Amino acid sequence: MPELPEVETIRRQLAPKVAGREIAAVEIGLPRLLKYPDPACFLREIIGKRIEKLERRGKYLLFRLTGDMTMIIHLRMTGRLFYRAADTVRDAHTHVVFVFDNGFELRFADMRTLGTLCLLADTELGKIKGLHEMGPEPLTAAFDLKYFQQLLANKKTKIKGLLLDQRRIGGLGNIYVDESLHLAGIHPERPAGSLSPDEISNLHQAINTVIREGIEHGGTTFRDYVDGEGKAGTHQHHLRVYGRKQEPCVTCGTAIERKEVAGRGSYYCPCCQK
Repeated sequence: MPELPEVETIRRQLAPKVAGREIAAVEIGLPRLLKYPDPACFLREIIGKRIEKLERRGKYLLFRLTGDMTMIIHLRMTGRLFYRAADTVRDAHTHVVFVFDNGFELRFADMRTLGTLCLLADTELGKIKGLHEMGPEPLTAAFDLKYFQQLLANKKTKIKGLLLDQRRIGGLGNIYVDESLHLAGIHPERPAGSLSPDEISNLHQAINTVIREGIEHGGTTFRDYVDGEGKAGTHQHHLRVYGRKQEPCVTCGTAIERKEVAGRGSYYCPCCQK
């Protein structure tokens, strides 16, 4: 699933292209991707609206529209967004197309069809539970060391599970949690409340570092993720542990191990992360 760096990369690429554009028409090839409202209402409300700006919250993309409305897109596992001229060939898994007033289209393609689209009045965004309950994001003022210290205090849950909880930290996923824990030298099964003040500070800094690196490299591509221009990210070439089972640790040379932690496949160095 695309995580914060991947979704932010897409936002940065699409924002200057779609901002100010009027939605002249919409083609809905797979209605069940529209979670709210129903397709007829969706078309009635969105056609003729202009995109004022494109924002991101966690793994959600928020298209702010005229009329105080917002379209929310979550890419899930294999969702992709492409900005293309109307006369170019469409991806085989294209299911929703937004036709703009300038001869270009924004195409939503999704091989596994797990992505979602919603259109809501700005006053109704609380209906999206994951968006409404999301915690502070890395690289923001709200995600400061004090917040992180309070978040971990006296928690018995495994640190990996806590970091994956979107209600506590928005935008982190499996890849960047494993990378953060390795950079901070913390085993994914450590109880969150057992971390020392120095470890908490190091982990807080590591989270911000790996998220910033992921954005700088245009995200991580293993199979499906591409950016808004259809290009793969390059951060997979800079990963410290994720996806590198039995490869040498970049820090100490010990073979990277993989095990299930918090219900997710987790990569770590048994030497650096005891």
